[in-house]
Amino acid sequence: MDLDEQPVARRRRGAELEEALLQATWDELTEVGYGALTFDAVAQRAGTSRTVVYRRWPSKRELTEAAITFVGRRDKAEVPSTGSLRDDMLAVMRHTNDKRIGLMALITAFLGGYFQETGTSPYDLRRLVLDDGPTVLDVIIDQAVERGEVEREGLTPRVVNVAFDLFRHEALMRLGRVPDDVMVSIVDEVFLPLATRR
Repeated sequence: MDLDEQPVARRRRGAELEEALLQATWDELTEVGYGALTFDAVAQRAGTSRTVVYRRWPSKRELTEAAITFVGRRDKAEVPSTGSLRDDMLAVMRHTNDKRIGLMALITAFLGGYFQETGTSPYDLRRLVLDDGPTVLDVIIDQAVERGEVEREGLTPRVVNVAFDLFRHEALMRLGRVPDDVMVSIVDEVFLPLATRR
């Protein structure tokens, strides 16, 4: 090959191209926020043209929602099966701390303009990330009921969700990772006493 020749970039299509565009959007959102997000910057980061981006997502809102959905579902936790409700809860919280903490920080710190423009809330955005059907938390609770660790009657929605509500609060207040001892405290001092009361 002549030294002046440059290798020709391989053309991406379909799912591979879409994934590159959504990752580029996510990277832009976490660097500059929703207000400064542009189609040009996403296209440049992904190594394509703005027309390619517009063709798939004609508005900044649609592009943002697609990127958040992509990252949220990609990094979703698998259902653990440690044999105990305590260890299952901690396993999912630790996974979230490792893989999804950026999503929480993004929602708080970088999406103010999105919420203002769309009239939505973090709760609405979170619904985009959740698949239809039972959540990982639902399955963990079902397994604990089957093992006899907890009784279904005492598990109100508030009790079931309290550990992750507190976890999200800690993550949002810190705009980052939650210390492991804090997660253990949430599970041992708040969640389990409520979930296992007879």
